[in-house]
This record gives sequence, C-alpha cells and structure tokens, in this order.
Amino acid sequence: MATGNKVAIALGGGGARGYAHIGVLAELQERGYTVTRIAGTSMGAIVGALYSSGHLDTFTDWVSELRTQREVLRLMDPNLRGPSTVKIERVLQRVAEIIAVPRIEDLPIPFTAVAADLWTRREVWFQEGPINPAIRASIAMPGVFPPVVLNGRLLVDGGVLNQVPVSVLASARADITIAVTLDGYEPHRGAALPVSTSADEQPDEEWTSRLRHTMGHLMEAEPLRTLSSLMAGRSRSQRSETSAPSVEDLFGELPPGLRTTDVMTMSLETMQTIVQRYQLASFPPDVLVTIPRDSLGTMDFHRAEEQIALGRWLAAQAFDHAGMVSGDIEVGS
Repeated sequence: MATGNKVAIALGGGGARGYAHIGVLAELQERGYTVTRIAGTSMGAIVGALYSSGHLDTFTDWVSELRTQREVLRLMDPNLRGPSTVKIERVLQRVAEIIAVPRIEDLPIPFTAVAADLWTRREVWFQEGPINPAIRASIAMPGVFPPVVLNGRLLVDGGVLNQVPVSVLASARADITIAVTLDGYEPHRGAALPVSTSADEQPDEEWTSRLRHTMGHLMEAEPLRTLSSLMAGRSRSQRSETSAPSVEDLFGELPPGLRTTDVMTMSLETMQTIVQRYQLASFPPDVLVTIPRDSLGTMDFHRAEEQIALGRWLAAQAFDHAGMVSGDIEVGS
C-alpha cells in the first residue's frame, strides 16, 4: 500500500455550499498534507484557484463579512437582457484582485477549472491562459449567471458535465486523491431506478404523503409547504372526473416564494446528481468528503462561517475514517 502526504483534490460545484471546501482544505493543512494539484468545478474552481494562489484566507475574511442576503445582492446586478438572471462583475473582480495572478500556469499549485461547451457538448479543462475567463466559464450556472463565449465555444458551469472533476486528476503525481462533493444525500433503496406510474389522478393523501417522504427537508421550505397545502386542500369536486389538472390549475397556484431561479437550480442539480454518480463510479477517489445537499441553499452566500465549519468537521470525519493522521495515509485502507 502507498503512503505519503501529497494530495490531489477535486472540488465540486454547488453554489454557496462550496464554502465547505475552505474547511476541507484547512483540515488538510492542519494535518500536514500538501496539495500538489487542484481541479475545480463552479464554486470549486473559485476556491481552488484562490487556494492555489495562496490567498484563500483573504477571500475567507471577505465572505465572512457578508451577513445578510441583502449584502450579497448588492454585489450582483440584475440582467434584464440576455440569457441569465444576474451579472456578477463585482464579485469576479474582487476574486481576481485577491488571486493576484493573471494566468493559470503561473499559479504555485497546478490548477484546472472545468467548464462545459454547450455547442460541442464536451468538457473543457482550463489549465493555462487567463484565470478570469476560466473561472467565469466554470461558474456560469445556466439561466442564473451569464455564459461565456470564448474561442468559438459557448461555455457554462462545468457541473453540467462534471460536477466533481476527479477525472482531471487521473494523471496527477500524488499519494492520494480526494474528492469533495457538495451534493450528498441519503438515497432510499432503489432511488436511482425509474418509476412506472399512471397518469390517472390519485387520491390527494397518496401523492402528498409520497411528496413529503421523497422531498424530505425541502417540504419545510415555505414555498413548497404552501404548495402542498394548496394542492392537498383543493376539493376534488372542483376538478374534472375524467381529466388530470390543467397546467393553469397546477401552476396558477404556485406560491410567489417559488422563484424561476429556484426551479432552474433544482432542475440543474437533479441532472448533476445523475452525472456525478457515473463520474465517481468511473474515477473513484481514495477519499470522498460528502457535504449534504441540504446544508445550505445554493445562493446563501451570506452564511460562510457555518458552512466552512461544517466542511472542516465532515472532512475530519472522512480523513479519520481513511486513516489520514499526521500527514500519512494508507491508500485503500
């Protein structure tokens, strides 16, 4: 079995949940491990580039000062024209200032930012060239942040094709490969299998009970709790005896709190969960640190401190389980 303290690490995407990466990297450093290569998708690309530059602490201090969503929104501008909801120029400018290294190949630690090309439907790995456009492309969540057009490519969030880019590290010279996923959940048996069902209406009590069971914590969110109450409380006598509810019946009752961006984000994360499952099966890491999907909202960028602490705690558990103590590990233990 191999031993050593050189680590190659893949940092997954997941919006504000990516603050957990800071805690994971802090725990690695505390235990005496040396990161020799980093690959990141979306928020993982931001944290990875910052860590590689040696200035992650400055970024941590900055985001820890954001205490409310209002403060976060002040850093973003609505995009009334174009294929996105908001612009994030001020955020990216501040990140670039903190990194203070213009080109990827000049970073002290080899770094790769992962994006997806919508036109060719292929992953794009940025391992050289200007850092700023690479990060912009990697975090361009479809419908939320603007895509990047570069060298004939239409680039969006790398999580569309590779949510946790362990594959990038396949040739890394390291003693151990670590992956950090921000999409952890506890699946029930058979969760990945298709469901065969009828389009006939079912009694309200049947589907509302199933919805609560499968959506778990999401049902505690006010928009979905309101939606469930509205749908469950609607009298069956108001519906047709022979047809399912119309689109107007269903979506006309959606509560105001359920935003378009929420639906887009949930749709993207559902797809990414499937992609991630296959990616990790194809390129299994030596150690997997799993951050729960429900630990933080994708856009809750004002809650850095608690997420960093969670990331460090979960990393400590994963490292202990793997035998990573004082900079030494037995791979495959």
